[in-house]
Amino acid sequence: MKLPQLLLIGSVFLLPLGAHAQWQWLDKDNKKVYSDQPPPTDVPEKNILRRPSAPAKRLNFSTPTGTGTGTDAAAAPAPTSAPPQLTPPKAAGVDKELEEKTRKAEEAEKAKQAAEAQKIAQAKTENCNRARQGKATMDSGIRVARLNAQGEREIIDDAARASEQKRLQSVIDSDCK
Repeated sequence: MKLPQLLLIGSVFLLPLGAHAQWQWLDKDNKKVYSDQPPPTDVPEKNILRRPSAPAKRLNFSTPTGTGTGTDAAAAPAPTSAPPQLTPPKAAGVDKELEEKTRKAEEAEKAKQAAEAQKIAQAKTENCNRARQGKATMDSGIRVARLNAQGEREIIDDAARASEQKRLQSVIDSDCK
């Protein structure tokens, strides 16, 4: 046989080994579910058929122990009063990791909101300062010129000055608190 054929045959025999690390359980509709993730916590222990860390062999506590010879009692472990573990061993660690990620996401969101609030406050402060300077200029009575649409300088009249003073006062009232 050639090397590629040997590799192909070897890989075919190795494929089922990956499927061994699968969870298998019965869902609420009694359908078999296969997954690489543990079943949800609402699945009863009796419905979990296979775990990736242990073979599909399950302990049966319904048979009485201690009957028969002494070798049977020594060979079979006695049932304990503690119920079997309902969740996989890493579930507590997963919950802690999830809580940590959630906490970090909340902290990041709070920091983002605080930075945004600080940015808005800084913009309001700058608007306030510009509005106060503009109002002081308008109140001083000096001639103020603006460029019109054609790029020519126009000196504003008293009506335009009064409306600009009102606009600047409204900016001061809203931003300067």
